[in-house]
Amino acid sequence: MGASASRGRPARVPAPEPDPEEALDLSQLPPELLLVVLSHVPPRTLLGCCRRVCRGWRALVDGQALWLLILARDHGALLPLARSCLPPARDGGPCLLGRFCERRPIGRNLIRNPCGQEGLRKWMVQHGGDGWVVEVNRSTVPGAPSQTCFVSSFSWCRKKQVLDLEEEGLWPELLDSGKIEICVSDWWGARHDSGCMYRLLVQLLDANQTVLDKFSAMPVPIQQWNNNVCFQVTHVFSNLKMGVRFVSFEHWGQDTQFWAGHYGARVTNSSVVVRARLS
Repeated sequence: MGASASRGRPARVPAPEPDPEEALDLSQLPPELLLVVLSHVPPRTLLGCCRRVCRGWRALVDGQALWLLILARDHGALLPLARSCLPPARDGGPCLLGRFCERRPIGRNLIRNPCGQEGLRKWMVQHGGDGWVVEVNRSTVPGAPSQTCFVSSFSWCRKKQVLDLEEEGLWPELLDSGKIEICVSDWWGARHDSGCMYRLLVQLLDANQTVLDKFSAMPVPIQQWNNNVCFQVTHVFSNLKMGVRFVSFEHWGQDTQFWAGHYGARVTNSSVVVRARLS
C-alpha cells in the first residue's frame, strides 16, 4: 500500500538556480531604471568604480541626470541652488555635481585635524620657543570632535591651512553666485597659571592667491591665574567678492610669562564652514 501510494504522488523537482551572471546583469535595465539603481550607490563608489564598468555606465555617471536625482533625494534643499549655478554640460569628464555630492562641502568643517587629534598633520607650522605640542583640554570645548588642543610656547608659534574650495567640491559659478557664505570659528584659551596671547587671520584668496577679503582678531591677552578660561572667535564672510577660490586660515599663540615649555595659548576646534543662503 505504502509503495503504490508514493508512486502516485508527483515528485518535487527543485527549481533551477539562476545563472549568477544573468541575475547581476544590470545592463539589461532601461537607462531610466538603471539611473534610479545607481542613485543608491555611494558617490565615491560611483566615481571610483562604477564609472569604469563600461562606456554606458561612464556616460551615466558623467551626466547631470544621475547627480540631480541624488541631490533631489538626499539634499533637496540644495537642489534649486545647485541647478541654478550649473554651467553647460561639458564633454570628457565627470559632472561637477559628482564631486559636490562626494565631498559634501556645504555645512561641514573644511579644516583638517582641527583639534590635534592627528598631531600636527595637515597644518603648516612655524615653531617658536619650544614649539607646538598637543595636550588634553583643561576646559571642555562644546561641539569639538576631540577634547584636545594645540599648545604654544614662550615665543610666537604659528599654524596655517590653505583650503582649495574647488578641490573641496565647490565650483566657480557656485562660488560667484552670491548665494553662499563662509563662516569661520576658532577656540583659544590659557592654562590657569600662565597668561597668553593669541592672534587669528583668515583671508579669502582668488585663483592666484591674491587677497580679496580678510578678517583678523587679536583679543586682549589673558592674564595669569585665569581659571583655565577659553573663548571663541567667530566671523561670517557674506556677500563674497567674485573670484574667491581659496581660504587661508592662520593663527598664532604664545605665553606672557616667557617660561620654557608649553604654557602659551591653547587653540582648538578651528573651523571653516561654507553655508548656503537659501532664503
